[in-house]
Amino acid sequence: MSAQKIISSLISINSIKINLKNPYVWASGWKSPIYCDNRISLSYPKIRDNITAQLVNKITSSFNKIDAIAGVATAGIPQASLVAKELNLPLVYVRSNAKKHGMKNMIEGDLKINSNVLVIEDLISTGGSSLKAIDAIKERKCNVLGLICIFNYSFEISKTNFKSNSIKVISLCNYYDLIEFVKIKKIISSKEIEFLENWRKNPDMWTNYSS
Repeated sequence: MSAQKIISSLISINSIKINLKNPYVWASGWKSPIYCDNRISLSYPKIRDNITAQLVNKITSSFNKIDAIAGVATAGIPQASLVAKELNLPLVYVRSNAKKHGMKNMIEGDLKINSNVLVIEDLISTGGSSLKAIDAIKERKCNVLGLICIFNYSFEISKTNFKSNSIKVISLCNYYDLIEFVKIKKIISSKEIEFLENWRKNPDMWTNYSS
């Protein structure tokens, strides 16, 4: 399944939404004309299985000697679970914050010291939550082989953040693939496409779209 086919399948189930006039507000406070919710794909067995197969293919061709799979809470957990089952590997998941009770864990599961860990996210925006999870894994004296996700917004800030931390990142599809798809399918106008392209360059500086 190519990046374009993944984009097509995600749009077909309304997993990727485009709305230029009424932007979506992220937890970071950024306003976005794009909202990607890969959790919706879990409700569609054929699409879910195709995504899992593509993640597995990318992983087996890009990484060696994986000891454990780590899903980033919350949307990365089901993807990591599906991949870990296919690869017959141990699974852990990383909370956004340590529990305030019980064992006060941030990492749930049995993660052995010195393990080679592959991290799975559903998507990457700034990369902040991913790097927080990676830091938690490193604090366990483990080696992070890299990170793989379904969709990547391809922001410069995330590229810089991962590069400065020497983290290899692989995605099944990204913002450029999305733009190419809507161009080919003529889902939106050329002016709207130009707006999307400009927004990606400065995602923290929202300018209202006018048709």
